[in-house]
Amino acid sequence: MPPKTIFEPARQIPLYGEYEVAVLGGGPAGIAAAVAAARAGRRTLLIERYGFLGGMGTAAGVTNFCGLHANVHGEMHRLVRGIASDLLARIDRLGGLNAPHLILGKILAQAYDTAAYKIAADDLLSACKVDILFHALGAGVVMHDERRINALLVETKAGRQAVSARIFIDCSGDGDLAAWAGAPFEVGDNEGGMLYPSMMFRLNGIDPERAGDAWRTIPALMEKAEAAGTHKFPRKSAIVRPQRSGIEWRVNFTQLKRDDGRAINGLEPDDLTRGEIDGRRQAVAAFEFLRTVPGFEKSYIVDLPPQLGIRETRRVIGGYMLSGEDVLGCASFEDSVGVNGWPMEVHVAGDVIFKFPPIPESRGFNELPYRMLLPQGVDNLLVAGRCASMTHDGQSAARVSGACFAMGEAAGSAAGLALSGNTIPRDIAVEKLQQALQQQGAFIGRDQKVPEGL
Repeated sequence: MPPKTIFEPARQIPLYGEYEVAVLGGGPAGIAAAVAAARAGRRTLLIERYGFLGGMGTAAGVTNFCGLHANVHGEMHRLVRGIASDLLARIDRLGGLNAPHLILGKILAQAYDTAAYKIAADDLLSACKVDILFHALGAGVVMHDERRINALLVETKAGRQAVSARIFIDCSGDGDLAAWAGAPFEVGDNEGGMLYPSMMFRLNGIDPERAGDAWRTIPALMEKAEAAGTHKFPRKSAIVRPQRSGIEWRVNFTQLKRDDGRAINGLEPDDLTRGEIDGRRQAVAAFEFLRTVPGFEKSYIVDLPPQLGIRETRRVIGGYMLSGEDVLGCASFEDSVGVNGWPMEVHVAGDVIFKFPPIPESRGFNELPYRMLLPQGVDNLLVAGRCASMTHDGQSAARVSGACFAMGEAAGSAAGLALSGNTIPRDIAVEKLQQALQQQGAFIGRDQKVPEGL
């Protein structure tokens, strides 16, 4: 039977503001997009559903930048620069940035304090004179015609409001704005499967001397506990690593699924509700096990994040879909606007599978084509972040924060160029965009020298 419906009377929606660029979503892509557009001299609004920025990095407690670095012929280099460098420097000045650490002996990641990230992001956007609208949930669009968005509708504590703009940038993670505007998209692997979500959490009260390099010994302790029947874990490849203060560690131990065994669907309210509740239950079970690990006996859960960590939902179909083959083959593109050095990270039932390009034979990174930011069918819209135009396999790699920073900076810069030329993003001269990004300190691959340092 079709669902019951209720008629909502037509109403006049108050106009919150008129902007040149409106960005939906305040994660890495949204932060970089808004800053880039504002630095291009455009009146820019960033709209975020929570009361802080950072996306999954803060709202889901990820506490870890992945994809800033690449393993280039066996040597580590930080490739994602530009606006990301500005943000990292601000986090570091607040004492909230860890030194990069090695993952799987092949790639670097970099942990941070979530409070420092939030403060640094506020500071960066304020310095660039970006307007911010917090506690505003995207709710729909009003179209000017079939190919052009007139306004974005948002739900706030003051009720429904509208934001008009000349160019919109969808950094929602779920491709919400693009979907409302009629852009084509795919969901997961198109067969009902998506990358499994996780519920992150943080522990405090660890004895760092006794814990030592516990991340090396915990996998064997997990196997022993399962063999003894004392604990059962939802997935292998658990991540337990220290924050800047050794008494606090972050934990990525969980995997959330439906009754049919498939991943929780981040587009379904009932799935999200179940995922939040089951995620906290799994976090408690993981904590009970970790209390048996030397150095963790007196630990306690200091933080459960505001939301479940979603890795994949919609992937908007653009002018090009970045593929897993592109990642593993370190692909180059004439219209490159950034790079991704993270491997494929496939969250399958009960495990996490990493697939790297050949190391040290390869350069270890793929380029990101501008076409993946251009959704089909909508002229005044760009898409950046994990909902950009990628295949299921390609998205498993380029969904991480490093690539999202790169895509966001490119999208915001492209919006600025389109407005200055009175054209649509699809028709800008890509060479000018590439030049602008390089002048801003971004690394886009091509003929650029690989940046030195971490």
